[in-house]
Amino acid sequence: MGDTGPTGPVMDRDEVDRALARLGVEHEAVETSLLALQDHAGRRLLEGAELTGVTRERWAAAEASIALLWSCFDAYTGALRTAREIRARRRWSSREDLAELTELLRGEPVALPAAAAAGAPARLGERYSLRALVDRMNQLYADCLDTVVAADAVWSALPARIDLLAAELGRTRRLAHSVGVRPGEHPAGDDLERITRTLTVLRERVVSDPLAYWRPAQGSSAPGGGRPDTTVYDREARALEDVRREIDAVLAVRQDAEQRIVRLRDVLSRADRTLAEARTARGEVLAKIAATEVPVVSGPPTALQERLVAAAEYRRHAQWHRLSPLLEALEEQAEDELLRARESLTAVTAPLAVRAELRGRLDAYKAKTARLGLAGDPELVEKYERARRMLWSAPCDLRVAEEAVLRYQRAAAELLGPAQRVPGQGGPADRTGPGA
Repeated sequence: MGDTGPTGPVMDRDEVDRALARLGVEHEAVETSLLALQDHAGRRLLEGAELTGVTRERWAAAEASIALLWSCFDAYTGALRTAREIRARRRWSSREDLAELTELLRGEPVALPAAAAAGAPARLGERYSLRALVDRMNQLYADCLDTVVAADAVWSALPARIDLLAAELGRTRRLAHSVGVRPGEHPAGDDLERITRTLTVLRERVVSDPLAYWRPAQGSSAPGGGRPDTTVYDREARALEDVRREIDAVLAVRQDAEQRIVRLRDVLSRADRTLAEARTARGEVLAKIAATEVPVVSGPPTALQERLVAAAEYRRHAQWHRLSPLLEALEEQAEDELLRARESLTAVTAPLAVRAELRGRLDAYKAKTARLGLAGDPELVEKYERARRMLWSAPCDLRVAEEAVLRYQRAAAELLGPAQRVPGQGGPADRTGPGA
């Protein structure tokens, strides 16, 4: 284009229309963001709160930035409206209109009002292009949003958690008093008093200065990047948990000893019954499965039964200091004994599980060949009957029976076609034996 002006070549109509469309989209996006910020719950809370410390300082700066944001947006809106009015004068804009539009769209037509510029780093009377003004608003918006989102995140997370912990603290204190754990008489009672004071102060500070408990994410420039600093809360929560465990131990010994002893008897009884079942199953396996190593099953846990009798004696004579550690050890050992009994039963019955798996595989292949009309093939019938006799006779040699099942599968696969796969023939194999 030959015509030029202070801002460079004069834009043609297509360039003007494209620029106006782009600026319209940006205007809508900025307006949506500003309205969202205006309606943000964190901003409303900040406006109504009695703030202290770093939050008061940052919110004062953010309020000034928000005011400047709206001033910038109003100036941007006015410049865009003027450009649209000039473009709307004529369907085919004149040279004078295009020159005026070029100045508006590419020049620096916007001067911030003195009151708005005074609240921000911009110098009084500084002029902006529409593009620079959008960048300026984006930066102001990001700074304000970071303050609002961070404060809202802390308020959303910490006070509620502190209240829940305080409620748990109250229940723990009442429970502690009921069993004689009081300040000055027991270290756990002193800990409860200290935790109470710390949580009270923490909540007051979080409410008035939330940004003091905000930890920005390292290397993140996104607004609100970071997380609430829960260091003090976590420390007191752990301390309360320690106190609660100590009180629970006292309660368990003084109030629940009989129930715990009953539960221990039940666990040991189940372990004994499981071992008896494993011994019975071992005899069945030895009778039904040939050439198989079957683990020996141990006897009942008599040593634990004797210690359980001792625990009952401690309870009868109120020897709580001896009963507490003994019950804790017995509970762990009894569960281990039950687990060992279950593992023994699983190990003993493993050959029966392998036989059941081979039976299922054989019947599944027979059903498959039957669906395809191949069940009457003489060779298949002979191999099926041979495998079936091995699997349904006692004692059953699993390795020989497995080979018979594989032979039947291979014969069926040959009839079914090359697309069929049999374990051990060029594809991922199923588990096919007791050693698998």
